[in-house]
Amino acid sequence: MNKKKQIKELLLNNAVIILMIASAVIVGILRPKFLSATNLRNLIANTSVRFIIALGISGVLIMRNNDLSAGRQVGFAACITATLLQTADYAQKVFPDLPQLPIWLVLLFLMAGFSIIGIVNGLVVSVLHVPAFIATLGTQTIVYGICLVFTGSQPIGGLRSDYTAVASGSLFDIVFIPYLGIIALLLGIFMWFLYNKTVYGKYMYAIGGNGNAAEVSGINTVAMTVKSYMLASALFALAGFLLGGKAGGTSASLGSGYELQAIAGCTIGGVSVNGGIGTVGGILAGVMVFELLKITMQFMGVTTAYTYIVQGIVIVIAIALDIRKYVAKK
Repeated sequence: MNKKKQIKELLLNNAVIILMIASAVIVGILRPKFLSATNLRNLIANTSVRFIIALGISGVLIMRNNDLSAGRQVGFAACITATLLQTADYAQKVFPDLPQLPIWLVLLFLMAGFSIIGIVNGLVVSVLHVPAFIATLGTQTIVYGICLVFTGSQPIGGLRSDYTAVASGSLFDIVFIPYLGIIALLLGIFMWFLYNKTVYGKYMYAIGGNGNAAEVSGINTVAMTVKSYMLASALFALAGFLLGGKAGGTSASLGSGYELQAIAGCTIGGVSVNGGIGTVGGILAGVMVFELLKITMQFMGVTTAYTYIVQGIVIVIAIALDIRKYVAKK
């Protein structure tokens, strides 16, 4: 009886993942091109960028907070990168007198600059005690407004080929091993180490499990909250940097809604919105399953409007199952 109950719980807790994998298998049978190397590359490339965003949000979620500004930060980062890495002879170059900057320098500048946004978010949440939902919703609007002013509400193109190659190239020219996948894999390994083998990770899970007890035990919850938001924004900057190169051009609308997809991927992968629970491997699985859902619907000819409806339903189901598990444990 206990074994049957365990199997039932396993199936229920992973219902979304199981359904998405089953649908992918069915589509793979009905649409042979679904299993092609090109489609696999697209899945890996799309998952990689979303995985990086989800990793940023995961630390905040584990500590019982949230960051609704993720998507707009990603879009703003992509726009800034594009203006700094345009070709010298591009007619509509935003900064005509700007010399050709090294790609690595632009990335470091971007991640350092966006860390400041994270610090502000962390201070507003932990020091001013503004609910994370409200604080980051405000940041989302502010960042979007600044991005509109910065870009003049115009798309930005003319990107350097050495920049776009970082996001569009493949290792040894093997189609299904894009550079994006390698970058995401290396970052995933780093984040796994950070979450599981460092004091930062230990404190993060402790605060998420019981913030009051963590504070009483001597953990600086304010500093940890600020660090989690700072790390999140740095990862959003990295994702924006890669997304701009992958798209081959940017605009202020880029990244819209990505925070909800990232939260959904985290939740599907086992990160609890109630804090204290979550693994890097689970996040990767959740994000990949969510991307798999979108690609399978595209192959089945489902229109974009219905795709959004299904994604919304999946998000609600994932959150509902997470809350169910939380209530069952109490």
